[in-house]
Formats: sequence, structure tokens, C-alpha cells
Amino acid sequence: MVVMARFSRQERPDLVFDEEDLPYEEEIMRNQFSVKCWLRYIEFKQGAPKPRLNQLYERALKLLPCSYKLWYRYLKARRSQVKHRCVTDPAYEDVNNCHERAFVFMHKMPRLWLDYCQFLMEQGRITHTRRTFDRALRALPITQHSRIWPLYLRFLRSHSLPETAVRGYRRFLKLSPESAEEYIEYLKSSDRLDEAAQRLATVVNDEHFVSKAGKSNYQLWHELCDLISQNPDKVQSLNVDAIIRGGLTRFTDQLGKLWCSLADYYIRSGHFEKVCGDTGCRAGSPAKAWYSRYMWIYV
Repeated sequence: MVVMARFSRQERPDLVFDEEDLPYEEEIMRNQFSVKCWLRYIEFKQGAPKPRLNQLYERALKLLPCSYKLWYRYLKARRSQVKHRCVTDPAYEDVNNCHERAFVFMHKMPRLWLDYCQFLMEQGRITHTRRTFDRALRALPITQHSRIWPLYLRFLRSHSLPETAVRGYRRFLKLSPESAEEYIEYLKSSDRLDEAAQRLATVVNDEHFVSKAGKSNYQLWHELCDLISQNPDKVQSLNVDAIIRGGLTRFTDQLGKLWCSLADYYIRSGHFEKVCGDTGCRAGSPAKAWYSRYMWIYV
């Protein structure tokens, strides 16, 4: 049996509920500012039509707009209601607007920002998503930024927007400089090798840097040597010769590999006379063997 509530239109317009709802309605009237009472009522109405359930949430939030529990459940329910619809459906815009209303009161809640950003990512709204991530970072205290950045970086990597991703990573490194290796790998994957070499050079010269991947300083140095020696046409900002020769004096137990890197750089740069006159003569047997093999190939 459907009961029409007899309230003034200004208080509760078009309020309709079933006879079995009466105990909950009476409880709400006695404790209208009790979140627990509203949640019990909402739990009871989970099987109700979506408009009726949404109306119940709206009634609760009108009285308790600062309740995180109510907003979290309401937004989750609204997202699930459009889950199987096309992203161009106007219902998506209604749900987006509902999130925007929530942030009037819930702008300090990182979980709600993450859920909203994920929801926008699923809609493919790139610019709107990026701006929402930026709004989240501005709204939240810096101690909670670490919760936003992983999803933000995943969003940046998922689209072919290297300039935007680079700006994002640079901001991220101000908060988490120990994540430099992640940025370097992104630069390599996007073929921005010059900046990758610069960042890697900064890392190997930082005595306090600790690799999150567990790499030693020599491994990072060797990675730098390989990068700059194999890409002389793309790495223009560094003095490759000086860097590799610096490694020769720094890692005296690895001279063979470093001489080979220097010879590789000269060959790829087309400076064969330097290979013959410098590297080939001064290096030990490992570099000489490498040099002989590659010179035969190029000849």
C-alpha cells in the first residue's frame, strides 16, 4: 500500500512511501539528525526503484550535508546506477553534478576525489579529469597528496600526452624525489632521452639517493653510460666523453665495460679516429676485443 505523506510542499514536496516504511519514517521524524536512523532506512530500501532510493538519500543529505557516510554511499550508488550505460548518456552528467555538489562539503576527503577521478577516467574526459586531479591536489593537505598521485600518474601514462605527463611528473618529484627512476623510465618510453640522461646523471651524482629498485650506484652509472653512448644523436645536453671518463676514475674495477661504452659512443658518433687513437690504444684487452669486433663490422 502506497501512502502519500501530508506535509506542506515547502517541507517535502511529492513525498511518497509504502506502508511498511512507516516505522522508519516515524523514527526519522523523532531523530531526523541521526545518521544511523537514515542509514537503517536506506538499508531497508535497497531493493526500491532507483528514483525512490535517490530521493531518500537526498532527504538525508539535506538535513546532514556534512555526513561523509551518507555522501560516500550515495555517490557509490549513483555510479553503480549508470555503470552499464553509454558514457554519452545524460545520466553520467547528472552523476558528475552530484559529485560536484558533494565537494562543497567533502572537499577534504581524498577517497571521494579518487572515486570521482576514476569515474571521469572511465568516461574518457581527459581535460575534465586532469583539472579534477589538480583541484584535488589544491583542496587536500600535502600530507594526503601521496594518495592522489599514483592514480594521477596512471592517468597521465594512459594517454599520449607527453608534455602534460612531463609537467605532472615534475610536480610529483617535488613531493617524492626518491621516485626519480619511475620518471626516467617514462622518459625513455616516450623517447625523451635527453632529459632522461640529465635526470639519471643527477641521480648518480646524488650521494644520498637510494634506488627504490635496489640498484647500486654503479648499476645506475652503467645505465647512464649505456643510454648516452647508444644514443649520441638524441643526448645533446651532457658531455658524454667527460661523464664516461669520470666513471673510469671512479670505478677502477670496471674499466673494461666503461672503455667499451666510450668506444661505442665514438663509433655511433662517427668519430672512428678517436676510437683508434684513444680508446683502442689506452684501453685494456676487453675494450680492444670489443673495438676490433665492431670496427670489422663498420668497415
